[in-house]
Amino acid sequence: MEDIIRIENVRKVYKLGAIEVEALKGVSIRFKKGSYWAIMGSSGSGKSTLLNLLGCLDRPTSGRYFLGEDDVSDLDDDQLSDIRGQRIGFIFQSYNLIDQLTVLENIHVPLFYQGKDSPEVFEQCAALAERVGLGDRLHHRPSELSGGQQQRVAIARSLANDPLVILADEPTGNLDSKTEDEVLDLVDELHRQGKTIIMVTHDDHVAERAERVLHLKDGLIHRMVENRKEEEEPVS
Repeated sequence: MEDIIRIENVRKVYKLGAIEVEALKGVSIRFKKGSYWAIMGSSGSGKSTLLNLLGCLDRPTSGRYFLGEDDVSDLDDDQLSDIRGQRIGFIFQSYNLIDQLTVLENIHVPLFYQGKDSPEVFEQCAALAERVGLGDRLHHRPSELSGGQQQRVAIARSLANDPLVILADEPTGNLDSKTEDEVLDLVDELHRQGKTIIMVTHDDHVAERAERVLHLKDGLIHRMVENRKEEEEPVS
């Protein structure tokens, strides 16, 4: 199975005045097409930094990052923005919906920035709303939705550009346990349909849904656990 993402010896250093903080210390890993990963680690482990790099929200200080077949390590901000809009789907803990827009319009946002606003495009967005169980809420605004419904909108939005990979940052962190399971069931279904999913979480219950769990510690890969096997797999 082909690699969707490959990172090689990636380091990320933040400069805080005269102090340098090394958030990632030479991480190398491959994410295969159609795989489902959880990333875990304590505060300061590097998991948020890694997700930001994978999402082209930042670039590595050194090392290489390949998204599909393209090296995106040294792209400028405009090029990274294009990559995000065309090839990556995001699901955030706080949903990041636009209050003034309807469900349909929020789902359309990634396509709006690509200049895609034909009737056919809005039909596709409506179909995505239907796919996540919100076909009867197209013209509601976020304030008229529950937390679980808002996260469903965010999931539909993440699919709008048919991304290579979906990145989820604590996607159930603001939800009660019943709603959490409903949202995770939807993520599981996306994975069964062939989507590649990488999810940051602090919750073991959430991480158990993934095929593999990547544990970071002090900016390094600490271990990798295969959820569908009894033994841990060593990191190569």
